[in-house]
Amino acid sequence: MDIADNITREEYSYRGGGCELDLSEYGYEDEFLNAYQNYLGGGLLGSVGNSCTVEGWQQDEKLIKLASELRAYYTDRMYEYGCIDEYNEVTVGRSESYPGL
Repeated sequence: MDIADNITREEYSYRGGGCELDLSEYGYEDEFLNAYQNYLGGGLLGSVGNSCTVEGWQQDEKLIKLASELRAYYTDRMYEYGCIDEYNEVTVGRSESYPGL
């Protein structure tokens, strides 16, 4: 299965965004997996994270693999849309969000 065929929502910008994967085709009826990236300020993007509507998804090997693939899909789209500059080429290890004051 191609992830792109099951994307239900997506938004990409220099200030982050996200995409949503319908998991019905993967055996999880009416469930969704997301990849997202927050804007930290000062032109910096946070690391790409995942969220999922399946409870305890972090213990499911199939969903962990899909989450990794969805993060890669999201990152590829960010490059395609020209949303990545020299300050945001490597975001692995950055916070996903700014904790505030």
